[in-house]
Amino acid sequence: MQKHVPTLDIRRYETDRDGFVAELGAAYREYGFCGINGHGISPALIDDAYRVFQQFFALPLEAKQRYQIKGSGGARGYTAVGVETAKDSKYPDLKEFWHIGREIPRDSKYADVMPPNIWPSEIADFQRYGYGLFDALDRLGSRVLHALALHIDLPENYFDDKTNNGNSILRPIHYPPITQLDIPNVRAGAHEDINFITLLVGASAAGLEVLTREGDWLPITTTGDAIVVNIGDMLQRLSNHVYPSTTHRVTNPQGPDARKPRYSVPYFLHPNPDFLIETLPQCVTAENPNRYPEPILSHDYLMQRLREIKLI
Repeated sequence: MQKHVPTLDIRRYETDRDGFVAELGAAYREYGFCGINGHGISPALIDDAYRVFQQFFALPLEAKQRYQIKGSGGARGYTAVGVETAKDSKYPDLKEFWHIGREIPRDSKYADVMPPNIWPSEIADFQRYGYGLFDALDRLGSRVLHALALHIDLPENYFDDKTNNGNSILRPIHYPPITQLDIPNVRAGAHEDINFITLLVGASAAGLEVLTREGDWLPITTTGDAIVVNIGDMLQRLSNHVYPSTTHRVTNPQGPDARKPRYSVPYFLHPNPDFLIETLPQCVTAENPNRYPEPILSHDYLMQRLREIKLI
């Protein structure tokens, strides 16, 4: 039987909570991925956000590079093609991207590690739709975390005060057309995400693949309004691998499709920078002893990982 990552309707959280939580938990334990529909994020907002992002990536390189902030690790603004490199990969990814972060008061205790956003003056409504999508995905991510908390016997709102100032990132990505044959680089090398959970808007184009437990690459594409949500390494660590952070990649298309651009917009939901990632006792058993006896602050973990993928 062909395996596939399930898609679940999050509205069932209100009407069939126990069933939804059980099915969601089972999907994440097996795949580390699940599609979520019925989320209520307006298709018009998604379309408008994609439109302004595509307008930005269509600007001349010189214009885009004005928004590249040296020494920031790409935390805000623009990062060009050929910079980010999957851990243990020889070749950088074939993608350029922009980072939008959480808006926080500049006198916040997190201001030194969460810089202000910058916005491209050339694109009208970039800020409106870009931050609108950030905010909508942040709220959806909190709803998914409510169900994930219940599945491992935590209070529903366990994550709320641990992510309300999370160093989360919306990352519009442009994978340019591939014009060279036999190029060793891929659009996104095999990797795991760093954060708690990732919400991906726009997995409609082929290319995203997930590595199954059996060692096979399983393609993921979505239909309708489904958003793909996957576990990141911070939540894998916190849950002692009850929730696995699954290796995934974006492959290069073959034939004429290689000459088409691809766009996607992941939202990386992070905990607050001073959150201590310490294994949850609910996730430690005789069969699954604590794999991480040494806790680590989420910001320190983030910096360690950004160095590995050559962003800092």
